Amino acid sequence: MTGIYLGLGSNLGRREATLAAALDALDAAGVRIVRRSPVYETEPVGLSEQPWFLNMVVEVETALDPEALLDLIQRVEVSLGRTRDRRWGPRTIDIDLLLYQDRIISTPRLVVPHPELIRRRFVLEPLAALQPDLVLPDGTAIAAALAALDPTPVVRRVAEGMS
Repeated sequence: MTGIYLGLGSNLGRREATLAAALDALDAAGVRIVRRSPVYETEPVGLSEQPWFLNMVVEVETALDPEALLDLIQRVEVSLGRTRDRRWGPRTIDIDLLLYQDRIISTPRLVVPHPELIRRRFVLEPLAALQPDLVLPDGTAIAAALAALDPTPVVRRVAEGMS
């Protein structure tokens, strides 16, 4: 199944190498990367006293159901040194399940579309670059959500999609 979007971010260590390692680990586990957004460097949100992030969005294809995909994502994060010490704190890798086709999911473990999706420029910019005509399950156009956001924090394209 395609139409599944993941957001990736890293602000510790070798950020670009960590993003690439996360994509390789997902692929090795059977989650095929269909398309990649450009990579963006973004100002931290929530806790400003930390390094800037590299962020990107990928469209993936997988036979995994949403909760099994979440389990895999969390295993990949841990394998790449992710710890959950502080909300909005620095991290080697963060992988979010943004969209799972047109499904709306609300369980104690998982909410899809990601609950912060339309408030995060660092997610909407790469998602719009990847799929500019995308419409969320509630009918919100990604382009409209992006246009409605304050232009801060800073989000700037630094590289085309990593290969």
